[in-house]
Amino acid sequence: MQKLKQHWLPSYMLHVDDMHAEYVTDRNGVKKSVIIPINDFYELLEDFEDLASVAERKDEPTISHEQVVEELKKNGLL
Repeated sequence: MQKLKQHWLPSYMLHVDDMHAEYVTDRNGVKKSVIIPINDFYELLEDFEDLASVAERKDEPTISHEQVVEELKKNGLL
């Protein structure tokens, strides 16, 4: 699995190499299931939700950082 390390993943996302996974195999040693700590499971769910949000919004128009700062200042939030 080391070869699959995703260097493009944000550092805050859980990476498979950081999980303490256990595998359930059949009689031939073929992996059939995986067991991960519950906290890792919840982190993965959160990552999936974040990625789904990004995918849903990929076609939305963007604005520059300067525009965001300007709007936040105008609204008294910065």
